[in-house]
Amino acid sequence: MTRALEHVAHPFVKWAGGKRQLIPQIKEYLPQDYNKYLEPFVGGGALFFHLKPGNAVLIDINEDLINCYNVIKNHVSELIQSLKKHKNDKDYYYKVRSADREIESFKKWTDVEKASRTIFMNRCCYNGLYRVNSKGFFNVPFGRYKNPNFCNEKNLNAVHKALISARLIQGSFETCLNYAEKDDLVYFDPPYHPLSETANFTSYTKYNFGRESQIKLRDVFKQLDDRGCKLMLSNSYNDFVLDLYERFNIITLNAKRAINSDASKRGEIKEILVLNNFE
Repeated sequence: MTRALEHVAHPFVKWAGGKRQLIPQIKEYLPQDYNKYLEPFVGGGALFFHLKPGNAVLIDINEDLINCYNVIKNHVSELIQSLKKHKNDKDYYYKVRSADREIESFKKWTDVEKASRTIFMNRCCYNGLYRVNSKGFFNVPFGRYKNPNFCNEKNLNAVHKALISARLIQGSFETCLNYAEKDDLVYFDPPYHPLSETANFTSYTKYNFGRESQIKLRDVFKQLDDRGCKLMLSNSYNDFVLDLYERFNIITLNAKRAINSDASKRGEIKEILVLNNFE
């Protein structure tokens, strides 16, 4: 009797700028060894799931996202049962999407119910995009997919196993300074600096991630470099970002733009991977 192969965990949400398709390029520059793994903009967590580190600190400012991670880690069976109750219907989708506008009633929702809602909307919304308005309300329209897989039971159970030993923190990227130590691997995958004034998509949360945030991130990168951490950072290929990290090792990667309202603009673009001088 042939033993079934164990399902390999992969991101349970679609996330703008997700690194799953870039893993073959990024892994060429990973350090051979490190202590613990930190990811201050965890997003979909593609690199984390690829590495499967035994000791990890995963951080994100997005409260809904970190709630999903916590629920999968601690209540995956209840989450799966909740996800099975959803349906791929336009009117139903908008009813679910508007639930948090009724603030007092939404406060009574359990963490499992909120995680189920987030994952369902992520899988059924247009282009799999996570975007909120200035008030923090999810505002992506219905996606009209024929058969969206919003309850991938095998992967959710695999993600649960991958998260067992991980520490999950809701907070800004600077939070990593409280945990990062010498020889830790820290991977930054922030909202990218826009390539043009009309391409400024940074609305993963109600907080904007503009030039000042990019500069503050560079300063944190320098602090961790001084601390002896092993650092990797992804960002867009443009003069502003190149100047910020000019003292470090900058690698050019080729990526495919997967999320754009104009299909003609979805194609190969250049990105950078910044490394400090680890061996």
